[in-house]
Amino acid sequence: MTEYIVKQGDCLSSIANKFGLFWEKIWNHPQNSQLKELRKDPNILFPGDVVYIPDKEEKEEAVATGQKHRFRRKGVPEKLELILCLEGEPRRNEEYELEIDGVFTSAKSDGEGKVSISIPPGARKGKLILIRTGEEFNLDLGHLDPITEITGIQARLVNLGFDVEVTGKWDEKSKEALRLFQKQNKLEPSGEIDETTRNKLKEVYGC
Repeated sequence: MTEYIVKQGDCLSSIANKFGLFWEKIWNHPQNSQLKELRKDPNILFPGDVVYIPDKEEKEEAVATGQKHRFRRKGVPEKLELILCLEGEPRRNEEYELEIDGVFTSAKSDGEGKVSISIPPGARKGKLILIRTGEEFNLDLGHLDPITEITGIQARLVNLGFDVEVTGKWDEKSKEALRLFQKQNKLEPSGEIDETTRNKLKEVYGC
């Protein structure tokens, strides 16, 4: 059993890939039950979290001699999903070019503005370019903090288009951004993080 300390940019998929294990084997191990209860989502961890890595188990397969056999590794790649919006409306059938760690893909968003693509579990950086407008969006993969953290709240507001910075400090600019979010979603515009607001932000953002 190995203890792994989560760093910024880590998610369980990238950690599992590093140790040559399935993420489910790590996530469902009894030693990680407290982390699982705390974070809920295996791909949204927080720097400093401790993940227990179980030892690998040998597996034997009975095969005939004198023949070729193919073994396929399961569990990779992962999925990246984005929703393209403009002023709250989905950007349907929007042509884009997506670059992930030097690999380029060109396609269109679907009828709901969704972009969905397979990526390596250890991918860190990406760039999305909208062909029609020339807009560019840099993607820091695995960097979204849990919604229980101030940085997680701020990052979701930024990605939803609100004018706020991810600082970890709940300043007046953060409060004003949250007030606008609360107004848009028919909540009391207090500018303070309560459970109702947290749940609505998670619902709107998708995680």
